Amino acid sequence: MELSVLNIAGKETGRKIELNDAIFGIEPNEHAIYLDVKQYLANQRQGTHKSKQRNEVSGSTVKLKKQKGTGGARAGSIKNPQFRGGGRVFGPVPRDYRFKLNKKLKRLARKSALAVKASANAVTVIEDFSFEAPKTKQFVELVNNLKVNQGNLLLVLSDVNENILLSARNLQNVEIKRVNDLATYNIMKAKNLVLVESSVKGLNEMFNLN
Repeated sequence: MELSVLNIAGKETGRKIELNDAIFGIEPNEHAIYLDVKQYLANQRQGTHKSKQRNEVSGSTVKLKKQKGTGGARAGSIKNPQFRGGGRVFGPVPRDYRFKLNKKLKRLARKSALAVKASANAVTVIEDFSFEAPKTKQFVELVNNLKVNQGNLLLVLSDVNENILLSARNLQNVEIKRVNDLATYNIMKAKNLVLVESSVKGLNEMFNLN
């Protein structure tokens, strides 16, 4: 797959770049994508939810009323789940939601997610750039010039660039990731995927395709 390289003004530079078909041209594996996204979201969960069970609720252990003769149901404790303020039956307890996936499946999931964006013509390649100082206005101009201002945007850099990160951090629908930090969830969440030239090489290196 070949794409034109754009500059930050959104104009073609006259150069073309080849996106490796072993990444962007494969048949996407939807189940691999599903599993990787599921794992990513599960790993974000704190799992600190907790409700008090009957043995943890404070209250008297004295029998509320006599067993028989009241005309009502028998009741032995104010901590009974049927009463207001009583313990909760089978309530949530702290747990770890994380689970493991093998590396081969996760690599397939990332490739599949990139292939989905390529097939939807949602991939843009721009030349490497930097800002002299953090300027949100400059980054907004860049987004408008590239015509990727509709929906979530994912910008993939080959390395950390502090000025670019600071320029975009206040923009709600913009996410910036290094190639090595790229996750299937980030790719699928984005409507537009913007790669800098050096990050294309970084993707090939990450998948050992050089």
